[in-house]
Amino acid sequence: MTHLNKDYILLSKKGMKELRKRTAQLEHDQKAAIQALREMDKGSAHEERLEHIERLSYLESIESELADKRMLLASAKLLPSKRTRLKVAIGSVVDLIDQQGRLFRYTIVDSFEANPSDGRISVESPLGRNLLGKTIKDTIDLATGKQQRSLQLVRIQ
Repeated sequence: MTHLNKDYILLSKKGMKELRKRTAQLEHDQKAAIQALREMDKGSAHEERLEHIERLSYLESIESELADKRMLLASAKLLPSKRTRLKVAIGSVVDLIDQQGRLFRYTIVDSFEANPSDGRISVESPLGRNLLGKTIKDTIDLATGKQQRSLQLVRIQ
């Protein structure tokens, strides 16, 4: 459940590009699957009927995902390019430093776009929720397993 208005989802430029790319790929796969079904021999052999059913099932899965992506795309808006950089909000890029002096950079995004390995964390994650509304020099305390970890916010973009 997102804290944002349910009528739309906010995406970064990268997230919007990935959504459009995936939608285009699904549209291509859908056309190929339909063509493969048309070209299939309408024989009555058991194996051919099974293959036809498998291809129909594959087409249905493509169409289901495609419908989901199109719905997301229809309700997606780009994150505002000009927003306050005084407080962390969805779309903010933040730099954090831990007690050992290691720097971490994250972009705060909607859960749909989150990919922690790529530095995009969900606004609904524990860290994302902790960061919302914070200002530079604020400390964020996180429980990671059995350890308590403190991170200092040093930059908001």
